[in-house]
Amino acid sequence: MTQTLRTGIIGCGKVTDLHAAALRDAPQSDFAAMCSRSGDKARAYAQRYNVKGYDNVDEMIADARLDAVIICTPHPFHAAPAIAAAQRGCHVLVEKPLAANLADCDAMIEAARTAGVTLGTVCQRRFYPPCQRIRRAIDAGKLDTPILGTVTMLGWRDEAYYRSDPWRGTWKDEGGGVLVNQAPHQLDLLLWFMGPVAELFGYWDNLNHPYIEVEDTAIATLRFAGGGLGSIVVSNSQNPALYGKVLIHGRNGASVGVQTDGGAMFIAGMSDIEEAPINDHWTVPGEEDRLAEWQQADRDLFARINAMAYFHRLQVEDFLQAVLDGREPLITGAEGRRTVELFTAIYRSQRDGRPVRFPLSPEPEDSTFDGRLARPD
Repeated sequence: MTQTLRTGIIGCGKVTDLHAAALRDAPQSDFAAMCSRSGDKARAYAQRYNVKGYDNVDEMIADARLDAVIICTPHPFHAAPAIAAAQRGCHVLVEKPLAANLADCDAMIEAARTAGVTLGTVCQRRFYPPCQRIRRAIDAGKLDTPILGTVTMLGWRDEAYYRSDPWRGTWKDEGGGVLVNQAPHQLDLLLWFMGPVAELFGYWDNLNHPYIEVEDTAIATLRFAGGGLGSIVVSNSQNPALYGKVLIHGRNGASVGVQTDGGAMFIAGMSDIEEAPINDHWTVPGEEDRLAEWQQADRDLFARINAMAYFHRLQVEDFLQAVLDGREPLITGAEGRRTVELFTAIYRSQRDGRPVRFPLSPEPEDSTFDGRLARPD
């Protein structure tokens, strides 16, 4: 018999339904409760899933006797409920990114360590079959050593998207733009495939969204700790949207790639994934002719499933099973911090006009939002 954990959700927004459905359906989950600062919203969501609604995190965890929670609040507000849950002995899975700044990441990681609970970050694209193929190829030495990695994510967000929630497009309540909200999935994959970063130089700008504060475009050049190089180009300024791609080149000349997103980029709770994620490049010796076979298999899977719900559920199940097995989940809190460190370095590089060396530490609180804005005169 599969063991179960009593589970709940903190934060009732557009992504919440995906996680609620996953907790409802996962065999490891006894879904019991939902919490929002708005009691009415919590109760409305709770009624939809036949659980109990709360407007206080501590009360929910104690009353519903929860073992694990998923955090679905806006990015700058991940830390407080995550820390509160950890201190009450709850395991915590946090929607991407882990937090909007490094100080919050470190506080969450320390709270989980002190309490002896598991902390994970949602990056469900790691569970895509084409992404798993790349990881297995790297692990098997089929690229020799990865020496060059690129991220290209060209998408579109219109004014209606930013007006759909009052926190979107602001430094204070979203924490950033394309780097913080859309790109973390591809940044996570780049780090998963290439390893830690040693140095980065980057720029960001708002090119065609004058009604928001945050960046809609960013670029960066990287040197990885293992000696490889990398580049990042991410943008919400292409209408219609194009694609998200990660491409990895090996020392032996072989290259592998994944198109994680094609067509219009999906928006949780607002739109669907339009195209199947596929390997769009594969020159591993002896495997070149398998690309069409894999693409067909991935398109067949995509046709049979609801891709948004399916891959979120895979990650939720991995996290809960990791807790039950006493192992680390596929994406840990520490790995979530690496993505925050990466986009923080791009902000700081532009602010200071120079390359940024890793690792990064939190900066004292000031008016620059941890590197996002120019230092005051």
